[in-house]
Order: sequence, then structure tokens, then C-alpha cells
Amino acid sequence: MTGPVHGGAPDDRVRDLVAARLRDVPDFPTPGVLFKDFTPLLADADAVRTVVDDIARRYRGAVDVVVGVEARGFILGAAAAYALGVGFVPVRKAGKLPGRTHEAEYTLEYGTATLEVHVDAFVAGHRVLIMDDVLATGGTAAATCDLVERAGARVAALEFVLEIGFLKGREALPGRVVSAILTS
Repeated sequence: MTGPVHGGAPDDRVRDLVAARLRDVPDFPTPGVLFKDFTPLLADADAVRTVVDDIARRYRGAVDVVVGVEARGFILGAAAAYALGVGFVPVRKAGKLPGRTHEAEYTLEYGTATLEVHVDAFVAGHRVLIMDDVLATGGTAAATCDLVERAGARVAALEFVLEIGFLKGREALPGRVVSAILTS
């Protein structure tokens, strides 16, 4: 595949659709955290189709594989990979993958965690679209970029359903193409 990374902003209709279907859950997973739940979006087949079609429109021809970050990144990531006609690679929490892995520890807004990817998950030079539900502090996204690059691929872009702007997650991703459907 050839072509530049398209990315860019989703249309206003998609942004409004996502905003209408997110639910705030206070004090989850720990006190003081306001969790952005996108399961109401997932329960709406037309909304999921609209979001996935928009992502596919923006990245068609620009990526060779989609990475979904555990666990919510799997959902739209796999659907986007299907719509794009490319492969899907899961980035998982530590201890969940059966083969040899690269691992990266990162800091969340409420603790630390470790992610893994199989060492042979990518063809060298593959252009990767990383997908997750929320960009918060950027720790998960930066760790995922590190894993993708250590496994021999190239991060083409990162795509999120929601960016929590005041947490400044983009600052952890300097020089990266970053897109969020909705920013709060």
C-alpha cells in the first residue's frame, strides 16, 4: 500500500454522534477518576458503523495494519481493520500473549501497568494505525508506540474516540499524527 497518512478530523456529524453516546461514570476505576464509558456507543449499531466508516475513510491506503490496545481498543480497532481490509494486532496487558513478547511499562493517571506485543507481530516497515478509546495522559499510547517500533513497524497515526484535553496526553506523543473524534 502507498499513500500518506490521511488522518485528520472526523466530520461534525460523527463528533456529535460520539458526544451523544458517551456516559460519565464518576469514581471509576478509582475514587477521583471520571471514567468515560463508550459502551452506549457500542450498543448502537448505526453509531458504530458511522464511526468505523469515518475512520476507514480517513486512513484508507495509508496503513498496513491496525493495532488495538487492550481492551476497549480491540473493539473499534478490529472493526476498523476489517473496514480497511488490513490486519489487526492486539497490544495486551502483561501475561496475556502466549509467544515471545516485547513489553513496556507506563504510567496511567491512576497507577502503572505493562503492555505487551508479540515480537513477530509485524512485517518490518508496516505502517500502523494505533487505536484506543481514550487519550488521557498519553502513557498507554506512548508505550504502544514504543512496542510497535521495537517490533519493527512504523507508527503512522494514533486514533482515539475521546481525548481528555486537560490531561495533555498529546505532549507524551511529540511528532506523532494524533486524531481524536471528540475532545473534552
